[in-house]
Amino acid sequence: MNQELLALGNDFLKAQPFSVLLGATLQKVDIGIIEIALEAKEAFNQNNGFVHGGVISYLADNAMTFAGGSVLGANVLTAEYKINYLKPATDGLLVAKARVISSGKKLAICQCSVIQQQDQENLIALAQGTIMATDGEGTEDRS
Repeated sequence: MNQELLALGNDFLKAQPFSVLLGATLQKVDIGIIEIALEAKEAFNQNNGFVHGGVISYLADNAMTFAGGSVLGANVLTAEYKINYLKPATDGLLVAKARVISSGKKLAICQCSVIQQQDQENLIALAQGTIMATDGEGTEDRS
């Protein structure tokens, strides 16, 4: 694991109030590969007792954005993404495993698997997205 990227990634994660609120942690960091985890809590559940899709979506989106940022630079945003929910998640550790599939100067295409770790690993969601480099103020860098 790239320790320099891990330290940088942890700084970015700690600067995200929502990530801190949820208790997200970086598990693995390398160029184009990121794993973000969080422990499912009852407070994350929807009315049927399953982890809310928004929590799972957050994990996938953030992991893909971090993966894209590891190849495009620190100033990135999600341009778009889609997610397929495969199984409901309950308690246990949720881990988003994202990787860059293809990248250029301004865009990175990323994929992410969200796994629930209990007695065994269960694949609960798959996502794919486009991450774009910005000028640091939330707009596309068109220079």
